[in-house]
Amino acid sequence: MFRRTLRNGALAMAMGAPVLLAGCGDKAPPAPPPPPPRPLAIVIPPQPMPPGGASPNLTVPPVDATGLRYSVNRNITPAQTLWNLRSAWNVAALNCHDPRHGDILVNYRTFLKVQQKGLVKANRMVDAEFRAKYGAKFIVPREKYMTEVYNHFALPPTMGEFCTAVQAVGRDAMAVKSAELEAFATRSLPNVEVVFDDFYRKYEKYRADLATWQRKYAPQPTPITMAQPGAAGAGAGPAARPASCSAEARN
Repeated sequence: MFRRTLRNGALAMAMGAPVLLAGCGDKAPPAPPPPPPRPLAIVIPPQPMPPGGASPNLTVPPVDATGLRYSVNRNITPAQTLWNLRSAWNVAALNCHDPRHGDILVNYRTFLKVQQKGLVKANRMVDAEFRAKYGAKFIVPREKYMTEVYNHFALPPTMGEFCTAVQAVGRDAMAVKSAELEAFATRSLPNVEVVFDDFYRKYEKYRADLATWQRKYAPQPTPITMAQPGAAGAGAGPAARPASCSAEARN
């Protein structure tokens, strides 16, 4: 009986040995940590560009207290309004070469012929207005002003829209009677001027968009600190002698 019990105990120990041995062996290495998440890609939008291919340093006329932008075509007399409208048509006839604007030159020549008397009267009236303001030397300020008028109408980024606006005005002018010429110019010149108002509004938006883009995406310059002369040893006492030198001095 004792022998059987001893045998059973030995068998149980033999069966449990692998478990004990397995438990004392090296533990399995832990699973590797998951890879870090990919960094989010930063998509940089294109840098804003000036409308119509305009210069990035274009001067934008200011807006007055009424909300209207300064222009050579505002706050002028009826005669000057008619003369400026004729000037706009002249600029268009010289610069609008797209086939879709082909009737601008034809209608301009017709307008000059049909409305000759009214245009001569307007020109004389403009001369009289400048003479009243500037005296006998009125020619110089008048020519200066008219140069501004022509340059205003010839602004390259607006040329496409300008040509289309003048074309529409020119078609309407074919039915205008001589007695209605000034009234026609008064209501028609703003239809040309709106082209420039729209352009300058877009240009100001471009500047605002560019400033935002630069704040977000443009690289910031690294500040450079310049050392002041003599600043390295400022406030420090005389340099201590090396120990060997002191020892030699004592000896």
